[in-house]
Amino acid sequence: MNLKDLSIREDRLAPGHRLCPGCAASIIARIVMLATDKPIVATCATGCLEVSTTIYPYTAWKVPWMHNAFENSAATLSGIETAYQVMKKKGKIQKDIKFVAFGGDGGTYDIGLQSLSGTLERGHDIVYICYDNEAYMNTGVQRSSSTPYGTDTKTTPTGKASFGKDQFKKDLTAVVAGHHIPYVAQASPHNYNDLLRKAEKAFATKGPAFINVISPCVPGWGYPSEKTLTMAKLAVETCFWPLYHIEDDVWILDYDPKDKKLPITEWLKTQARFRHLFKPENADVIKRIQEHVDKDWDKLKKQCGVK
Repeated sequence: MNLKDLSIREDRLAPGHRLCPGCAASIIARIVMLATDKPIVATCATGCLEVSTTIYPYTAWKVPWMHNAFENSAATLSGIETAYQVMKKKGKIQKDIKFVAFGGDGGTYDIGLQSLSGTLERGHDIVYICYDNEAYMNTGVQRSSSTPYGTDTKTTPTGKASFGKDQFKKDLTAVVAGHHIPYVAQASPHNYNDLLRKAEKAFATKGPAFINVISPCVPGWGYPSEKTLTMAKLAVETCFWPLYHIEDDVWILDYDPKDKKLPITEWLKTQARFRHLFKPENADVIKRIQEHVDKDWDKLKKQCGVK
């Protein structure tokens, strides 16, 4: 993408919304929507991004935008895209319009998974962006299937009887890859160019495209608001959140820290939600998390043909 052209493109998400200071969701949405110069129609599942950008009677969205229920952002957009295709065939619309759905992990990994799966299987020409902040943050930090092992949340509280969530995070990117759609990617807002390129590729892809983006949450994770991009970068450098993409079922690794790979403790120790894991009695929990990260990282490298 030409950076000069990018610099003069107008943001499609206005400032002045009510997302928390340091929220990654708005960073992600802005980057994604800058990745095409075509008109955009967007849908947004109920969640942090929706409630904080559309305080009635105001909106931060500068594109046609539709709010839908927690569970059906993908289904709503698939209906809009189908109507567009029909009107285009009838000659009622000539514009080349792009369609993008936004959903958090609650509305994507969990409640909206059936909606997303159906949309991908039917082959709608849309882009789906999951901003993954790893819990139901909008309703008070309850665990989701994206919440990491050992996390302290309102529904997985820590104490004498519990070390936090006792299930590992769902690998949604791999679940989506199982639909054999043209383009799937995993990205991070700290690597602006990588996310921008992946969004550009997703919009240019004919058929469904999906990008899963790590989205640090200040109140839910427990870190200073100015450290959002640092949190995202640490997730990548520890290989907890690898950067890769899958194009036509070919897996490609986009970043390998190699001998600079950091231990998972470097990411965990920066967040209040993992503070309890550093008590002596939870040492084995950290060990299990590291083993799980290492196993998944080795598996990914094999899938990508990287030694």
